[in-house]
Amino acid sequence: HGMALISDELFESMKRSCGGDYYNVDLLNTECLKLVEEFNKSVSMIYEELVLDTNCDTTSPDCYTYRYLLSEYWANNESVRRALKVVEGTTGKWERCNYNVLCDQNIKSSIPYHLNNSIEGYKSLIISGDHDMSIPFVSTRAWITSLNYSITDKWRPWMILDKVAGYTQTYANKMTFATVKGGGHTLEYKPEECSILFERWISGQPL
Repeated sequence: HGMALISDELFESMKRSCGGDYYNVDLLNTECLKLVEEFNKSVSMIYEELVLDTNCDTTSPDCYTYRYLLSEYWANNESVRRALKVVEGTTGKWERCNYNVLCDQNIKSSIPYHLNNSIEGYKSLIISGDHDMSIPFVSTRAWITSLNYSITDKWRPWMILDKVAGYTQTYANKMTFATVKGGGHTLEYKPEECSILFERWISGQPL
């Protein structure tokens, strides 16, 4: 909605009919199911980790995520596994994102951990690419706001030379939030900007 990927009308209808839950939709809520289907159709060609890109054939060298396929080829190469001293028989094929790992997902939210760390005095830098649809920056801002920390440095652009590289806001308890303009889900989409951002923060310079 905020990135002009869906209409205002669809956004408002989904809020009204789905009650904020767009993933675990009640099967009896046919209106919400219909709207979610319309939403999915609207964004089906969008690469959700960077909405500036489109979904593509991951086996094609022209596709951005082709590099992820190459990383799996590399990590599963026998000579690489020997160099990394992977003991034969202890683990199977390496996958970049393995969602089938058997584990208890007993941490529903990381917010209490952020809260505890900041109360203990640890400084933190929270970065969001402003073109990430999988974990959008508005969601990150929402949980930071829920901590109810006072603002020590108001929302402003952070610059590289004379160009806006993103926006930042600093809170009490040494917590800094920054967006990266044109950035996606991870730092790899804007490596130079993210490197400069981190270097300034870790050295105690103003962003």
